[in-house]
Amino acid sequence: MKAVALKRYLPIANPESLLDVDLPRPTPQGRDLLVAVKAIAVNPVDTKVRAPKDKIEDTPRVLGWDAAGVVEAIGADVTGFKVGDRVFYAGDITRPGSNSEFQLVDERIVGHAPASLSVEQAAALPLTAITAWEALFERLRVPRKAASGKAPSILIIGGAGGVGSIAIQLAAKVVGLNVIATASRPESEKWVRELGAQQVIDHFGDIPAQLKEIGFGQVDYVLILNDTDKHFPAAAHAIAPQGTIATIVENSGPLDVSLLKAKSAGFVWEFMFTRSMFQTPDMGEQGKLLNEIAALIDQGVIRTTLSKVLSPINAANLRQAHADLEGGRVIGKIVLKDF
Repeated sequence: MKAVALKRYLPIANPESLLDVDLPRPTPQGRDLLVAVKAIAVNPVDTKVRAPKDKIEDTPRVLGWDAAGVVEAIGADVTGFKVGDRVFYAGDITRPGSNSEFQLVDERIVGHAPASLSVEQAAALPLTAITAWEALFERLRVPRKAASGKAPSILIIGGAGGVGSIAIQLAAKVVGLNVIATASRPESEKWVRELGAQQVIDHFGDIPAQLKEIGFGQVDYVLILNDTDKHFPAAAHAIAPQGTIATIVENSGPLDVSLLKAKSAGFVWEFMFTRSMFQTPDMGEQGKLLNEIAALIDQGVIRTTLSKVLSPINAANLRQAHADLEGGRVIGKIVLKDF
């Protein structure tokens, strides 16, 4: 089968950083689906895993953690899918990724693709939808039903990226929070407002001062989607007493969580691969939430965050997508389709 893989971890400008390869087609066992991959999306995790390091792989390593496709075959223990089903999923970081014609993925972390979307529109969603959903409803514990009275507020730092683009929609359109998103360019501000952000501030500026200017001395929730080291002090200043901060971005230095003590505020991590990596008993919750996302899409409540499509799926186009992501100016999601 065709695939894009790496053997060395190189700068993306190096033509050998991602290579076109031919690999054996895998066979499903147990609860695995064999998916014929039709479209894939790229995420910051792809570039982080691929980042230069002194390591050489004995066999080509396939990256990619976002896909939409069709079930080609199933393992003996599969109960929720059949051959021919349209599916979408983010996969498992401990297994070969989605940048290949066929991929094995545990049925528990797979959803039925939205009926109203094209394959490329569906591929833009899984990783960011899982991350945003888990961050909001499981880490920050935002109530699914809006309470009466004044709507709680959430500050989403990095609103125009893939996760932010879904988190804004879930927070504003599904839960009814008052969403303040950060964006630094006119086009990204336009994007986050279209998705449902009521207020927009610039993450390159003084965040607490900007919040005060728009009438928010404090916010009930903060979701950090960009540069935890830089934004944690501002988040700690902005969070309301007994509020919670969540981040998806690893820190490079110590974070002063003592800033949260007087407020009895919480700080939590979201990593969407936790369930599959540790085979947690609730691993199947990811498949369920993907089905809920699909329903929200098909009902017109939220929309795909696809912003750019490249074709075909090959090393040259994936290198371009990685370079775009590393440039830090991508709005929404980049998708590749068709081998």
